[in-house]
Amino acid sequence: MSETPSVPDAHWFNPLAAFVGRAYLRNAFTRGTEQEVEFLVDVLGLEAGMRVLDAGCGPGRHALALARRGIEVVGVDASPDFIALARGEAASLPVEFVEADVRELSYTDEFDAVICVCQGGFGLLGGDERELDVVDRFATALRPGGRLALSAFSAYFVVRHLEPGETFEADTGVNHEQAVVRDSDGAERGFDLWTTCYTPRELRLLAARAGLVVDGVFGVAPGRYARARPSVDVPEHLLVAHRSV
Repeated sequence: MSETPSVPDAHWFNPLAAFVGRAYLRNAFTRGTEQEVEFLVDVLGLEAGMRVLDAGCGPGRHALALARRGIEVVGVDASPDFIALARGEAASLPVEFVEADVRELSYTDEFDAVICVCQGGFGLLGGDERELDVVDRFATALRPGGRLALSAFSAYFVVRHLEPGETFEADTGVNHEQAVVRDSDGAERGFDLWTTCYTPRELRLLAARAGLVVDGVFGVAPGRYARARPSVDVPEHLLVAHRSV
């Protein structure tokens, strides 16, 4: 496996988001949003009137689904194009979308839950040293007793199913690939993608480092969230943890 190319800048994903726009929601992995939200509502004990931070919200698919259930949501993303799309769908829902970098979040004791799923705001940081501090910021944003749901791509799965043209850097856990994506008009363009991958043990250690109590780490796939054991053949891990009262 060859060396992973350097990430060009901290917001490498923004040009891709600007190009793909609304077509992002045509991707197969976005079709499981309702199932994922149903699971998150259950595993996090969410109810109408609670306050949730969606970190790395993208165009807002999870935040909007939660808001339709009467949950107050703040969606944060570094992409101005995705934030604009999300705001366009918000209407009168109890949701606010903020353009911000998750590495610079400064919320304190504000939320009943924090979600960071589909690698948004965490797994797309390309091995940035501040990546570890992001979980600390999530923990600080929680109220005592509040819960975190954080998904990460599985290092086991990536290595076991490495595709032609992909490179996995064992030292950083970052997988690099070159992908061709389409915009809303069907035009194509190639982009470099960097995804930081984790093991369940690493996620547990990150949670403990942030002072969180781990409730479980599950093996999940888009649209198939469940309380299942992690597996080398399941693409993502979902950490669920809580802040002590």
